[in-house]
Amino acid sequence: MREAVLSLVLVSCLALSLANRVYVHPFGLFALGNISCEVIQSNEPEQVEVVKATPIGLQDNTAPDLRDLSNSNGMENSTQRKDVLAELQNILGLRMYKVLTNSQKDSNTLYSPVNVFGTLVTLYLGASKKTAVPYQQLLGIYKETETENCVYLIDGHMVLRTLQEINALIDGPRDELRTLVWSFITEDGEISKDFVRGAQDFSDASYTRSVDFTKPEDAEKEVNSFIQKTSDGDIKEIFQNLSSTTNFLFASSVHFKGNWRTAFQPEATSMQDFKVDEETTVSVPLMTHTGEYKYLNDKGRKCTVVKLGLSMRTYMLLVLPYEGASLQDIESQLQTEVLSKWYQHLKEGYLELSLPKFSLTGLTDLKSLLTDMNVEEYLLGSKAQFQRLSNKEKFTVDKVFSKVVFEMSEEGSQVSNKTEDGRVPLKLTVNRPFLFAIVEGNSNAILMLGKIINPAV
Repeated sequence: MREAVLSLVLVSCLALSLANRVYVHPFGLFALGNISCEVIQSNEPEQVEVVKATPIGLQDNTAPDLRDLSNSNGMENSTQRKDVLAELQNILGLRMYKVLTNSQKDSNTLYSPVNVFGTLVTLYLGASKKTAVPYQQLLGIYKETETENCVYLIDGHMVLRTLQEINALIDGPRDELRTLVWSFITEDGEISKDFVRGAQDFSDASYTRSVDFTKPEDAEKEVNSFIQKTSDGDIKEIFQNLSSTTNFLFASSVHFKGNWRTAFQPEATSMQDFKVDEETTVSVPLMTHTGEYKYLNDKGRKCTVVKLGLSMRTYMLLVLPYEGASLQDIESQLQTEVLSKWYQHLKEGYLELSLPKFSLTGLTDLKSLLTDMNVEEYLLGSKAQFQRLSNKEKFTVDKVFSKVVFEMSEEGSQVSNKTEDGRVPLKLTVNRPFLFAIVEGNSNAILMLGKIINPAV
């Protein structure tokens, strides 16, 4: 596990260098206070300030805001922190996406690098010093030590606030990104005040509730009903097969609701065939717009890449394999350098672009994903310790989920730019499986990654 994570950190450094930035070690930007190596003790007693969670059955009262709004770190290095953190979460996000999509080869997939990165950092706030080591290694914000019995800690709150600064760069109101967080703790446990503050740093709204897990079927209904209610009905039935020994459940959701910068032409939308695979074809509505686009043909990877503007800075990078080419082959080559080269080599062109109407949801079981990456036992499993999360002994994090909701419409903030100069557009019809990334263009943070195998599902 250590070798795999250290190789990730090395790739991080390489990617940052390739981006033509002055290299600053990520740890230096997110270090906790005076930099000193914290001793890792065997039993590791922690002085944790805890709060009592509101029972889930009571009327919902807004939890007190525990965030540090003084912003004592000011705006110093804010832009640099956003750039570096965006690069780190992109690297980890692409790595995780490739593992996830391997188990979902024949189905639509949606994943949010920024949401999963934030989830890991929030859980890091509850981890013991020993468990903090693999967390920081995976995140790419790790400083090597001369001995194995100490760790240089990062300021998780600063990381989470920086993620929120990246999210805030999305310039609505037409495009919106909303993050919600839910934590459910067993009735006989209290939860770390620092962790609750971190969940607030991470989200637009967070909820911490205590639950009687001794009746798991009732607890499952209560938890899922509460999430559905507080998400305005968007999130349903996340948790299943709860146990009477459950200690802690964690779920986060990110909902992106966007509009195209240039509207599609409603009169040009028509039902057309979409080839799911060699044996399956479905009829779906394809939207069409003729105008100027930035695009390129990557002959080496056998795909066409098109940039579609959303808000002022946010955009979709759509990747369509050539006829007969493999989408999986392209996914296997996804790296931050590849996306960067694609973006750098985009050229203006006059296209008649047709693509399916689609909305998409995805649910990532983080424990399962980390298991597939061979690191789960160190981060959430048998070798993970969470003395800073609760005052209860032998406290475990039982289930962790990331829910993603993606919605787009035909509408746009600008009218269609019709051209009458007699040019003949190049036709590009997205009528077979494709992948896409939603990118915040100021920081280059990948907000969402997805693929559409069948838009009719």
